[in-house]
Amino acid sequence: MRVITGSARGRRLKEPEGQETRPTTDRVKEGLFSAVQFAIPGRKVLDLFAGTGQLGIECLSRGAESAVFVDSRPQALALVRENLRRTDLENRARVAQGDALAFLDAAPEGFDLIFLDPPYGGGLLEGAIERIVKRDLLLPGGILSAEHPADAPPILLPPPWGTGRTYRYGKIAVTLWRRDGGT
Repeated sequence: MRVITGSARGRRLKEPEGQETRPTTDRVKEGLFSAVQFAIPGRKVLDLFAGTGQLGIECLSRGAESAVFVDSRPQALALVRENLRRTDLENRARVAQGDALAFLDAAPEGFDLIFLDPPYGGGLLEGAIERIVKRDLLLPGGILSAEHPADAPPILLPPPWGTGRTYRYGKIAVTLWRRDGGT
């Protein structure tokens, strides 16, 4: 697992041991960043269910202003901190331990890019999207990205969100919504 491009290009990220954290595959990550690459510079990023932190780190490497990494597991956040050190990006990052849904309920600010990659099943993805929409946490012009099983039914959001655009990578899919309703 490496940073694709930017200031930390080519740097290896530490990967988790065991199966508790499921990092985004290189193929999915490359496709996702191909779709959002021009929306990153100068933006505020939220990497919810951060795991290794690779999505937020990729954004920081590509010029995002700041990134917040949230995960409930101490070992995942230790991995995020180590990966931020490896890439020399810790000065623009904040790491928060706690329940992702509770974080959204209390978030004091909005974000330009929000990445959701929760454990599949259990309603975490739907709960996170519901809170983001209800609290209007995605700033105008922002992008919400959700990784989910490719066979999951589409999630429809109310205006001004519009219909999301889904990219499929085998058994995995990523849906992107733009805050102003575009795809």
